[in-house]
Amino acid sequence: MQDKVPAGLDRKETEVYRRLDPERIPKHIAIIMDGNGRWAKRRHMPRVAGHRAGVTAVRSTVETAARIHISALTLYAFSEENCKKRPKSEVDFLMRLLSRYLKGEVPTLNKNNIRLEYIGRQHELPEDVQERMAWAREATARNSGMVLTLALNYSARSELVDAFRAMVSAASRNGGLEHLRIDEDTVGRHLYTRHLPDPDLVVRTSGEMRLSNFLLWQLAYAEIYVTPTLWPDFRGLHLLEGIAEYQKRERRYGGLNHSESNRDDGHAALETSSALHGQKS
Repeated sequence: MQDKVPAGLDRKETEVYRRLDPERIPKHIAIIMDGNGRWAKRRHMPRVAGHRAGVTAVRSTVETAARIHISALTLYAFSEENCKKRPKSEVDFLMRLLSRYLKGEVPTLNKNNIRLEYIGRQHELPEDVQERMAWAREATARNSGMVLTLALNYSARSELVDAFRAMVSAASRNGGLEHLRIDEDTVGRHLYTRHLPDPDLVVRTSGEMRLSNFLLWQLAYAEIYVTPTLWPDFRGLHLLEGIAEYQKRERRYGGLNHSESNRDDGHAALETSSALHGQKS
């Protein structure tokens, strides 16, 4: 379908990209990056080796997404549950890995005109990590291309709790709780992702069939694409394959698809015609 291929795509990526409809590229893609531990275990390596290998997958995926002009990419990098339930040595390694990633990737993000943001309870992360995060965000703040959001110490349930607390706090400062009005728009304005559109597509690696407490509100109508590929093996090509699968689907948001609507209209017309015919006779 595509005549013009963005610069930077390799041969295999170009083959998949040419089959895509440029008018139906998802605006926002969210990815649950899973499988680092299994990747390492299969190679008889420590878990941290899987996390280290996952950085290459992040780089490839982010660059490809930016090249094909995805507006927003959100990566589930580190959950609140990871922070609480993983061994301290692994958590400490992940924090050091994050700091190194941010320091090393800022030039690449700027080169690709990518702006960096975060969601999650950032204030609970180590202070030196928070400082590095703030530095990287500021270093990319003037970029106008894709928004790359890292979900760090993130939990969808905690996000909703924080949103409800913020709504109550705002109401108490503005006339009291009796004036509190809660609807979907109000909740949306208090979510971590309030400056982003809801994801069109969520990708889950490693073959697992669950959302793992990720963007539960925002993914209400997202298309889900699950690949057996473990995250360290995931590349821009796999992202394009996920988009190709997404474009095969018809998003209905609870309504009917075109063929169903026409069939129902036809049945209704037939019933109306029969009823009128009965009245005449």
